Amino acid sequence: MARHNAKHEKRKKTPDIKKIPEKKFRHIKPEEQAQYCRKIKTFLQMTARKQMNRNELAQKCRAKRNPAAYDAALNQLLKEGVILESRQSYKLCNQEETFKAQTVRLAGNFGFIRDENQTEHFVPGKYLLGSLVGDQVLAKSIESRTGSPEAEIVSILEESPQARLSGVITATEYGLCFLSGIAGTPLHIDYHESCEYKIGDKVLAEVIYRGSRHMEHVVKIIMNFGSSDSAENCMKAKIAELDIPVEFTEQVQREALKVSAVGVTEFDMQGRKDFRHDIIFTIDGAMTKDMDDAVSIRKNPENGNYILGVHIADVSHYVRPNSPLDAEAFRRGTSIYYADQVIPMLPKQLSNGICSLNPTENRLTLSAVMEISPEGDLLKYDFYKSVICSRVKGVYHECNQILDHTASPELKEKYQEVSESLFLLSELCDKLEHVRKLRGAPELESTESALLLDENGQCIGLAPINRGRSERIIEACMLCANEAAAKIAKQHQFPLVYRVHEHPSPERIAGLKEMLLKLKQEEWLINPEETEPRDIQELLDSNRSENYFPVINNLTLRAMAKAKYSEKPLGHFGLALEDYAHFTSPIRRYPDLTVHRILSDFLDGADQEWLNKRYQKFTENASQRSSDTEVRAIQIEREADACYAAEYMQAHVGESFHGIITSVTDFGMYVTLDNMAEGLLHIHDLPAGQYETEEGWYIRNLQDAAEYRLGDELDVICTRADVSSGHIDLALA
Repeated sequence: MARHNAKHEKRKKTPDIKKIPEKKFRHIKPEEQAQYCRKIKTFLQMTARKQMNRNELAQKCRAKRNPAAYDAALNQLLKEGVILESRQSYKLCNQEETFKAQTVRLAGNFGFIRDENQTEHFVPGKYLLGSLVGDQVLAKSIESRTGSPEAEIVSILEESPQARLSGVITATEYGLCFLSGIAGTPLHIDYHESCEYKIGDKVLAEVIYRGSRHMEHVVKIIMNFGSSDSAENCMKAKIAELDIPVEFTEQVQREALKVSAVGVTEFDMQGRKDFRHDIIFTIDGAMTKDMDDAVSIRKNPENGNYILGVHIADVSHYVRPNSPLDAEAFRRGTSIYYADQVIPMLPKQLSNGICSLNPTENRLTLSAVMEISPEGDLLKYDFYKSVICSRVKGVYHECNQILDHTASPELKEKYQEVSESLFLLSELCDKLEHVRKLRGAPELESTESALLLDENGQCIGLAPINRGRSERIIEACMLCANEAAAKIAKQHQFPLVYRVHEHPSPERIAGLKEMLLKLKQEEWLINPEETEPRDIQELLDSNRSENYFPVINNLTLRAMAKAKYSEKPLGHFGLALEDYAHFTSPIRRYPDLTVHRILSDFLDGADQEWLNKRYQKFTENASQRSSDTEVRAIQIEREADACYAAEYMQAHVGESFHGIITSVTDFGMYVTLDNMAEGLLHIHDLPAGQYETEEGWYIRNLQDAAEYRLGDELDVICTRADVSSGHIDLALA
């Protein structure tokens, strides 16, 4: 297996790392270092040029008298952000204009940093200074184009100790190089320290030399996952790059075996409300093994109110605070689902075993029992530590057949015991959805697609995800329970992790108004400063039947704020609710486990003062960690969708497809095909001519007046599909 060719030998050796090792400063006297700190600041303050080159500053400070102390002082001031280094020169930093932050995410040509107040700032690629995830940086705010905070990195204070990138080995005039999704050009490889690789391999690289731009970094290859034409290999590399743990440690496995081996005993059930005689059942996907929610329903004969029970696996009974299981669940934050794979938050002994609400087995639960009026209003709610025994494992597509009366005799027999409850739940679902509509909750449509894989894990098809009747029933029930969980915390004033979705910024709404005006040639009469959920609902409803609705749906999605977790009850704009938390999925989401843990202590009699003392700081930490790991999971899922879609389209290069222009940039337009794949029609691949563009709106040929607008339908040909990057290239048919 070839690792390099002769052209590698001509490449210059990896430069020395610029950073000075900390251990060099261990024996420096503090007073000597402090003296040089004062000198450096004084001379930089005195210079009229506002900066001084490296040699001149060293001479002014007489660094030769004690070079180690001088270097230590220089290093200290750089790390503290007191001075900045640029092109072998130093200058004092205006600390009123700058702030410290950490680089948290990188994409192709931009990134995000998070400041000490936990606010995220968008950073355009040209202002990243070659920063990598985990770096401690100094930044300053710049004018925002969207209303969200934007910044420029002015100095990297401390480099991440583990800087890794996934990418593909590619051939260049300098030999084999490493191409990632971060750097725009292939990076040099130190092949002496690398494992074996060849052209086209998907690999994990470690940055061993930092340049001032991403394209200047030098790497060594530390893991090889095989062909980059395999979406499965590409996702394994991405998971390794993000340092997502796949396997559980032996200690965690031992604890999982220990807590699950005993089963559900009579002692466990003591003091719990017994719902085992109620008709309770689960509804999930056919392949689901981690069933954490079950439902029950009946009507109060006296007043016609619905009594809805949502019974959730009591994971907090098994995952105790500060245990190895808890530490691992906190670290993972969420289960990650992509293609046909799952990286679970908890070991399968819990997620698929003792916590899963398997039919005909006693299970410990936390139950929300809610009384709902015939009109669909939540009147009353109570929570119980409980025990249930599910009657049947319902499957979405089977339940849909029961509800639309197309079920086979075998299915009717399977659901005989719960079918009456199923129809009653369907009746309640209509009422809950009506109330949700009356609240003005906007119904944004998902743009996700289902991946169809063969027995080898290769993508052989894409299909839109359609929600059936039973999916909507479960969603409505879970929303109700989540609202009740948030309400009880606010009512009794104890800390909780809330699911929050803040109002969109006025700048984003103004941008949406501008795009809608261009698209429809009429004004959307709304004040960006006073946007309410109902305004978004009315916009969507008035355009739902139009052929350009997917474009309006996407534009509206981009204008919305990102949902996150918070210890503060900030409300949920997208659901038009003041109170909302995540209570219903503790097997696969840490915030839900946190909510269960706090509710469980409350139900055991803990008072407000004790709960605040125990959980106030914990809910802050859990909220931030849960938000971070959710973003990471979404990143994995999106990249998987793109890689697998490209894998599918590789078999269809040269074929024609119908699509709609869903995004316009200054370099081309993105077209969403009827099969849900998205590709780029680059401006260079349009017919010959002179083109002008208005980003976000249109591309126009000035010679023949041909115009390509947002929302236009097109027939295109797939010309290339790159699995490693997830990019699909298109040309006009």
